[in-house]
Amino acid sequence: PPEEGIAPDTRTLDITAMKITCEQHDLYSIATLRGELTKDEVDQFRKTLVENINERARDVVLDMSQISFVDSEGLESLLWLQDHCLERLGQIRLAACNENVTTILRITRLNEAIQSLQA
Repeated sequence: PPEEGIAPDTRTLDITAMKITCEQHDLYSIATLRGELTKDEVDQFRKTLVENINERARDVVLDMSQISFVDSEGLESLLWLQDHCLERLGQIRLAACNENVTTILRITRLNEAIQSLQA
């Protein structure tokens, strides 16, 4: 939660078919994703998150509630982000994954590697 009286830094970025809103807090960042996380979006996804995640923030929460589909490249980008956070002694958490994304994570067993938070 933000400190009282301090508004988080929020930016909305359009990247191809995906939209990302980044909200910066002292020790963590929240990225809300909209659209599909697929091969066509992963390069820009990675670049956008690296450029917009607070340097002090170790942890990243990805709000997945508006992601309709994730392909194998998208899954790899989630693992890449997890490695990026681990280098900073942090972690990622996936929040509010819909049934489709939850199924993909379970089938690929990534639900065992990346923590999910359900709404």
